[in-house]
Amino acid sequence: MKTTALTLIIILSISCQSNPQETVIKNKNMKTAIVYASNHGTTEKVANLIREKLDSSTVEIFNLKKKPILDLSNYENIIIGGSIHAGSIQSEVKKFIKEHTVSLMEKRIALYLCCMNEPQEKEEFNANYPELLRNHSVYNAIVGGEYIFEKMNFIEKFLVRKISGVSVNTSKLRPIEIENLVNAISNEEDN
Repeated sequence: MKTTALTLIIILSISCQSNPQETVIKNKNMKTAIVYASNHGTTEKVANLIREKLDSSTVEIFNLKKKPILDLSNYENIIIGGSIHAGSIQSEVKKFIKEHTVSLMEKRIALYLCCMNEPQEKEEFNANYPELLRNHSVYNAIVGGEYIFEKMNFIEKFLVRKISGVSVNTSKLRPIEIENLVNAISNEEDN
């Protein structure tokens, strides 16, 4: 039994090494879905930055707030993004994850979160993405965030000013974290 398993491993190892060009071609054609929900546009902005950095001909973006019909079987990679408002990610992201957990566990996934509460960002990430997905994900990114006052209602503006002390548009996006996510999802060794 051990000999058979060892032989199988050696055959698979040799066959995987015998034609490296085939792997590269396959990776170039891998389809990626970026699914997100955004309240003020920052999560959408990050989704578009990710698409620009990946091969945009193989990437599709889906705004969960528009209730898209999404067949995950068409995609090898799934990137999920959301943002934190009052400590919680958008309900559309939670619902998507709940409805598709089994399918997501069969895919290469990456998770990102837009968040401006730096002292508690890791706790907020962990509280809003299930442990099962966090552990399965090829990369978990906290990409910073933005305060865009012209897109906020009166109560949101008041709360941001009161809690953060910020009263002007502020961007604290982390381009390196976005790049790390892109590199992880496009890494050929994980395929």
